[in-house]
Amino acid sequence: MIREWVGGERIPFARRWGIAIAVLGLMIALILLGQGHGFGALEYLQFILDGLRGGSIYALVALGFVLVYRVMGVINFAQGAFVMLGPMLTAFFYEQKWPPAPGLRLALAALLAVGIVGALGMIIERLTLYPARRASPLTRIIITVGVYLSLQGAALLLWGPYAKVLPSFTTLSLSDPTYRFAGVRVKAQSLWIAGTLIAALLALGLFFGRTTVGKAMRACAVNRLAARLMGIPVDTMSTLAFGMAAALGAIAGIVLGPVTRATYDMGLELGLKGFVAAIMGGLVSFPGAVLGGLLLGALENLWAGVTVAGFKDLFAFVILILVLLLHPRGFAGTEAEVERA
Repeated sequence: MIREWVGGERIPFARRWGIAIAVLGLMIALILLGQGHGFGALEYLQFILDGLRGGSIYALVALGFVLVYRVMGVINFAQGAFVMLGPMLTAFFYEQKWPPAPGLRLALAALLAVGIVGALGMIIERLTLYPARRASPLTRIIITVGVYLSLQGAALLLWGPYAKVLPSFTTLSLSDPTYRFAGVRVKAQSLWIAGTLIAALLALGLFFGRTTVGKAMRACAVNRLAARLMGIPVDTMSTLAFGMAAALGAIAGIVLGPVTRATYDMGLELGLKGFVAAIMGGLVSFPGAVLGGLLLGALENLWAGVTVAGFKDLFAFVILILVLLLHPRGFAGTEAEVERA
């Protein structure tokens, strides 16, 4: 279902092996770098598992990038702001001490935050991108950057520079239980993050494969003019896609909230790394975006573990440059789709 909507061609055998060999070679190089620290197999496995937690967040953010690009042809750099608004709004509503029990109050606060961010995304699309629908791609990209800066500034005015704290989904407190499996440690919140990613993929697959609106959105992704001639409200589909991407970003921020304190400027880094993950997947494929996010998270955490932790954020952008220079189609993009970008 997802492959049909993406419209991507099957990755050639040689290309699949080339990507696999490149990733394997990079991992071997990182492992060799870590031998000087005396790391063993368990330490490397711990680095990878911890990295997959961040990679799952990057994958959720990347799904929003892919959704907007495929339907609207826009690279949406406002996505990071939606990632920030999710946990900030959730923490704000949770702190109001509503009558429900803490668990129900947290769930209601998260649902309310996702709904508000999704609606805000649709309003923003109508007020900013819709009037510029015939403008050049560069103009629309600059508009999304302006939207990001505006939302970040609004968050600073509303909540100040202070961090917001969300409790662990498991304990509803600041302490998060740790589970041990074969010598490696897994935080309970990591399981919530992984489950959210799987649920999001399944929901998107069902939406695009089984619903009328989802099929109409797929038609817009394939050919907007043909979809319009068939009576599909293309502009409405664009607005809906932008709102769905905003909601995905909010969900990513909410499940990450208990792991790291939410701040008004947290969206910049997460948004850019989500963009790198989307580029790694070709900017056209849901599975490619997820694979890109997981690989990025695992590799950057390995990099931080065997080198200097301060270089962790640098790694993502080194990967971005290498992908754009050596293989701009990513894992799943086609030539025509890259030219469209």
